[in-house]
Amino acid sequence: MVKKDLLFYDEYEAFYRMTKTSAAFRAYCIDAFGDDLSQDGFGNMEQVDMILPYIPAGDNVSILDIGCGSGKMLGYLQKKTGAYIHGFDYSEEAVTAARTMFPERSEFRVGIIGKTDYPDGSFDVITSMDTMYFAEDITAFTAQVKRWLKAGGVFFVGYQEGDVIPRTENIDTALLTKALKTNGMSFEISDITNSTYELLRTKREAALKHRAAFEAEGNSEWFDLIMAQTEFAEQTPAQFREKMARYIYIARK
Repeated sequence: MVKKDLLFYDEYEAFYRMTKTSAAFRAYCIDAFGDDLSQDGFGNMEQVDMILPYIPAGDNVSILDIGCGSGKMLGYLQKKTGAYIHGFDYSEEAVTAARTMFPERSEFRVGIIGKTDYPDGSFDVITSMDTMYFAEDITAFTAQVKRWLKAGGVFFVGYQEGDVIPRTENIDTALLTKALKTNGMSFEISDITNSTYELLRTKREAALKHRAAFEAEGNSEWFDLIMAQTEFAEQTPAQFREKMARYIYIARK
């Protein structure tokens, strides 16, 4: 498989090069999401903090983040819990940054979802924030995730429909719901579509606030991208819900 043929590969390589140096993007992330974790999605700090109660106490706790980007979310979780952190991402730019920023009690790999593997029972918690859509086969990949978890381990997923993948009718028809059921995993789902609409508006306002700084850096293309990604903020909440849905899944092995 040629990585350049993967969804958004070139765009993410450019994205992580930009995040290394852009003060405008760091300021935007803080205003939009509550902190700078180099977010390109809808995983704000409120959602990230939802992971913390599921991380056990102890010296031998391990967390894996699927599509870890530059590792900043893992670094935040490690700071809060002391856990050993693992992550993989198809972006070499992102993994290089992660290894540089978080060298202690960590392991980061360049890898592709569905093509990367770990030993059975390796992790207490596995996270996926806006990355399950990149699996060629969500059901088969969910089976891998289940195998990687320790007994009683938790799979935490931020999952959105209407963007990368089509909006389905409801929670029960979502591809991830079906994949978890097929793999015999128990799970709970929270519908956070309404708060995601508010986050969308916050993202758009934050981008506009820092527009001049993006332009001064020569990063107008990233400002334009954020504006395109948040165009639904100009519609009503009902119109947004018709097109988009966002769920938090807590699944257990």
